[in-house]
Amino acid sequence: MRFQTDLVPARLTRRYKRFLADCVLEGSGAEITAHCANPGSMMGLAEPGTRVWLEPNDDPKKKLKYGWRLVDHENGHFTGVDTSLPNKALKAALEARQIPALADYGTVRPEVKYGTGSRIDFLLQEEGLPDAYVEVKSVTLSRSPGVAEFPDSVTARGAKHLTELAGMAKAGHRAIMLYLVQRTDSTQFTLASDIDPRYGAAYRTARAQGVETLCFGTNISRQGVDISDALDIRI
Repeated sequence: MRFQTDLVPARLTRRYKRFLADCVLEGSGAEITAHCANPGSMMGLAEPGTRVWLEPNDDPKKKLKYGWRLVDHENGHFTGVDTSLPNKALKAALEARQIPALADYGTVRPEVKYGTGSRIDFLLQEEGLPDAYVEVKSVTLSRSPGVAEFPDSVTARGAKHLTELAGMAKAGHRAIMLYLVQRTDSTQFTLASDIDPRYGAAYRTARAQGVETLCFGTNISRQGVDISDALDIRI
């Protein structure tokens, strides 16, 4: 998934109201407000002074002319903070049959209604195979070197998704919880059950009822975000 315009570097001043981030552009020193497409806590990613990369736009329909895309850890690694990007990158990978565990499915349908007032991120279908319901979570938290964690805050919605997936598995379908790690410094994945014990419990129940778990890393650069290799799952 390529960024539409070249990213520009800035320093974060503050992130507030969940979806707003004040920044100072490097070079010009201009103070701007960027859209932050991330409803989570962004633990460890939103400290004042953090180097970030913004995507400018000239869309007259958008009030904010910059979107926050990356955190630059200034050690050769990036974290992608836009939670909409994983689904775009994963859709392309699914359609190209690049995910081995799901490569037999030829039809990829995003945002299909299911369960109780929910929408599955992707419904995969293929004649002769059970339907596959794929829920995707963007992972950005890391509190130990090399280990990515989810969630970074309490998420009742995430627990509900696990319950809905368990229902699909019990009905005879495939149900997959896919964690996409938007960090280039992580090789392992685990749950942050200390942050949200209910989510951890919901995950264990869902897994016992047949929900599968997949986890992939991402290749992240100032040009875009793509799916990379499977990560070691330690749950």
